[in-house]
Amino acid sequence: MTDGTRPRPARTAASGGAPPGGQAPPGSPGHDYLRRRSLRRGSAGPLLLAGLGVAYVVSGDYAGWNYGLAEGGFGGLAAATALMGLMYTCLVLSLAELSSVLPTAGGGYGFARRALGPWGGFLTGTAVLVEYVLAPAAIAVFIGGYVESLGLFGLTSGWPVHLACFTVFTGVHLWGVGEALRFSFAVTGVAVAALAVFAVAAFSTFDAASLTDVAADGTAFGANSWLPFGLLGVWAAVPFGMWFFLGVEGVPLAAEETRDPARTMPRAMAWAIGVLLVLAAVTLLGAAGAAGSNAIKDADNPLVAAVEAANGGEPTALSRIVNHAGLAGLVASFFSLVYAGSRQLFALSRAGYLPRVLSLTSRRKAPWPALVVSGAIGFALAAYTGDGARMLNIAVFGASVSYVLMALSHIVLRRREPGLHRPYRTPGGVLTSSVALVLACAAVVATFLVDPEAAGIAVVLYAAAACYFAFYSRHRLVAAAPEEEFAALAQAEAELERD
Repeated sequence: MTDGTRPRPARTAASGGAPPGGQAPPGSPGHDYLRRRSLRRGSAGPLLLAGLGVAYVVSGDYAGWNYGLAEGGFGGLAAATALMGLMYTCLVLSLAELSSVLPTAGGGYGFARRALGPWGGFLTGTAVLVEYVLAPAAIAVFIGGYVESLGLFGLTSGWPVHLACFTVFTGVHLWGVGEALRFSFAVTGVAVAALAVFAVAAFSTFDAASLTDVAADGTAFGANSWLPFGLLGVWAAVPFGMWFFLGVEGVPLAAEETRDPARTMPRAMAWAIGVLLVLAAVTLLGAAGAAGSNAIKDADNPLVAAVEAANGGEPTALSRIVNHAGLAGLVASFFSLVYAGSRQLFALSRAGYLPRVLSLTSRRKAPWPALVVSGAIGFALAAYTGDGARMLNIAVFGASVSYVLMALSHIVLRRREPGLHRPYRTPGGVLTSSVALVLACAAVVATFLVDPEAAGIAVVLYAAAACYFAFYSRHRLVAAAPEEEFAALAQAEAELERD
């Protein structure tokens, strides 16, 4: 073995690889390999990370969730949102513990690699990658629609808008992670402030009777004014309840670029999910109570529709503010999801699960091949298909599968390695992650209820990736990568305990 890029069998840190954290000793086989694949450490504190968690999600408060009213009515969507809020809270608390134990850029993939082995790591990482590559493509399509509807720059929705999105915002990420996170935080602040203004206005015209104005389907089991499509409507609304939280689990992907991740990660993730729970409640109640569930269930822009409905259908200054803020929300989510997709691609590549060239970093410590490749794929999907809703449904399927595997990883590590040093421990322990696991399984099934074709496409993509790993990349893993070193060290310790 003469260089750190050649694949080699897993081994412990003591045999010359990187200790946990990915810093190989100078002169060791893995030193040059990791030096060329290192991120800028210490770039983010808890506030920027919490902002990143909210940025992933905030566009979902402006549109998309309201289609759940057509699936389950207000009661069905409210119940689905409450269940998904519980699932995400339990999942975030579980991931906070795992990120304090394994603070690497792999995030959920790294946790699953330690708990479930190479196959578990690859399947989790692939599911996360599906989410974070498809979601930006979908949001680019939505941004194009917003730009056209607002009459900005004289542009119409189409490939020039999509190209501008990926080119400009990928360029900011290439500039540096600190600059990128601060930009994301500022845009997210605008979107959240507009949501607060909307909530004040909406609750000033709130009418509880408007919540239940969707006509009940008399043939549905358990149908009533609160559940117009019965109990099955709750399940069908689950994917739309997820829109209030989808993506917050990506905060651990920033672990290697964080100051003191063992302390910072749990705090930032708790702040992020707390803000999102509040935003979900005020958005759902405010919009449905101001305009009526029936009036916004099919609206492309439900918050604007709610404000205008409360004003007799006429545009107002507030509706125009909310409309422009919706674009800010889309930009914030798009920008942060590009970040997440590049870090997941970087981590899988660095460990050899994907071509290793994708994990090279620039002088500014930005993973430029991962950013360029993920951006090119996203642009091609947005420009070629133009079907944002379908791509987002595929992303939701990938996310749901990853939640199942990440929650399972927390349970397995608690059972298998109870003595593992945990700077932060999940409140409720295994019970908390078990709740997340059960609800995540229900979410996977629910994706087939809403869009069977999208779920089927995701399954095909997943199967193709599994074949690639089975026949090619699992034989080319790089032991110097932090996630592989963690796993090798755990295996060595287990063997010592057996001896």
